[in-house]
Amino acid sequence: MRVLWLVITILLSAGLLSCEKKEKFNGTLLDRKASEFCLKGWEAGKEKRVCLSDFRGKVVLMFFGYTHCPDVCPTALQMLAKTMKELPKDVREKVQVIFISVDPERDTPEIAQKYAKYFYPTFMGLTGTPEEIKKVAKEYMAFYRKVETGSEGGYLVDHTAYIYLIDPKGTLKLIYPSTKQKPELIAEDVKRFF
Repeated sequence: MRVLWLVITILLSAGLLSCEKKEKFNGTLLDRKASEFCLKGWEAGKEKRVCLSDFRGKVVLMFFGYTHCPDVCPTALQMLAKTMKELPKDVREKVQVIFISVDPERDTPEIAQKYAKYFYPTFMGLTGTPEEIKKVAKEYMAFYRKVETGSEGGYLVDHTAYIYLIDPKGTLKLIYPSTKQKPELIAEDVKRFF
């Protein structure tokens, strides 16, 4: 019997055996403080300063992209719109989707907002100066770079396609790579906070 207790004690102290219930999420767990940022948004016909802390108490789903994106951005935003529809109305009111443009050269606050809102009425589009965008992207491990195409359409922007979930307390809780971006899975994770 002493040997059994000794084994259990060793396993508990090594973290290999736990009595506490661990919550399983569908996204990849990060669980670190979300970096504060303030960027430019658009509301009621004028530019507005918007900070991440404005949404404390809500779940924030965040995506970096740009309005001229031919495929990844519209797909991700359509998927997030479906996620919102998966949520009960009372939970939906506690969720803010933020689209951050990594193409401030073409995406003004007004353009970013119109683009985001096209997918779902409460979605918010933000942008800033190239320096502000670079700083926020770095804080969230988001990569992007301008790629000249030589075509009439101008350039493209290569970028990561992660969706970030920031919980109501301001913790960067989860990240969703493209393989985990399914409306029902993200909705299931969101509901756990309410």
